[in-house]
Amino acid sequence: MGEAHTKSSWSFLTLLFIAGLVVGGLISSYITIQQISSLESEVSNLKNQVSKLWGSQNVIYQNVTVYQNGTSLADIYAKVKDSVVLIRVQTENATVQGSGFIYNFTGTMVVITNYHVIHNAINISVTFSDGEGYSAKVLGKDPYADLAVLSVVNVPKAKFKPLTVVSSSTLKVGDPVIAIGNPYGLVGSMTTGIVSALGRTITEEYAGGFAIANIIQTSAPINPGNSGGPLLNYYGGVVGITTAIVRDSQGLGFAIPSSTLLREIYSLVFYGNYTGHSYMGIEGRDMDYETAQELGLKVTYGWLIVNVRVDGPSYGRLLANDVIVALNGTRIRNGDDLASYLEEKTLPGNTLKITIWRKTGNSWNEREASIILGERPPPPV
Repeated sequence: MGEAHTKSSWSFLTLLFIAGLVVGGLISSYITIQQISSLESEVSNLKNQVSKLWGSQNVIYQNVTVYQNGTSLADIYAKVKDSVVLIRVQTENATVQGSGFIYNFTGTMVVITNYHVIHNAINISVTFSDGEGYSAKVLGKDPYADLAVLSVVNVPKAKFKPLTVVSSSTLKVGDPVIAIGNPYGLVGSMTTGIVSALGRTITEEYAGGFAIANIIQTSAPINPGNSGGPLLNYYGGVVGITTAIVRDSQGLGFAIPSSTLLREIYSLVFYGNYTGHSYMGIEGRDMDYETAQELGLKVTYGWLIVNVRVDGPSYGRLLANDVIVALNGTRIRNGDDLASYLEEKTLPGNTLKITIWRKTGNSWNEREASIILGERPPPPV
């Protein structure tokens, strides 16, 4: 009986040991599972924290503020966006869209834009940044400067938020500029760039072949629909009126300088036109090294006269093949210089001293000629 009791006790201990192993394994597994679960939770939390940190970094990047001269571009845009308008023009054949901006001329609120925007207009409307549109009419226009001034009808005074027009005479190549307008009808679009050249000339068909002078060239992206919008400096002042692009170009646009607007605005508002464009009555092209070699002339710059109009002020004073190298003592390198000098420095009726090279016999000689400047004939209708 004692042996049977011993065997029974041994069996019980064996079962108890096995049960302990099983229970211990279960407890160990449970603890391991809990540890794994806790570790997974910590990994998940870490991932979330990393994600939040990354999102915070993205927010920081999105909120980067670009400053120029102590002013942010966003602040400039907020300051001027309500001053830029969309102009819609109906002609006999099409509807044209362009841009413009509000200007306070001695207490009269007007819209400044390009002449080519309103050319051949039958009806004109101006739409403000809040989407409200009003009828407009032309107060004055000058095809030779691609400028037009509009009056907007029955607009509450509170809607007029004029921009400040500053002189463009202090602009330098490399100065940063901003263009705001409505390219392709995308209202209130803003682009930035620099002044890439000054004193350019462009020619438009509605100007009768005459050059539009003293143009600002800019790298700020300009597209159809931008025409007439403001070109701003980084203080928010208007330094130009965007006017044209060169097709198939990369980053090449043009603007009428604000100095031209300031010179003409009085006549445009009160008389409807501007008649201060000087006229020499000559046609020509730029001189260059190759042409100088062909002509046997040592001077490789200037403007070569091709034709002198018989009804112009230069007839009998200048000749075909004369090369203009200076006006009133100012060096003239090319046609851009000539047109810009006439536009900015002279008026019809002024006496102009011209330095030329002229061929007499087989030799070229430098000489002086003087003319009384005329007034350009009226632009084509």
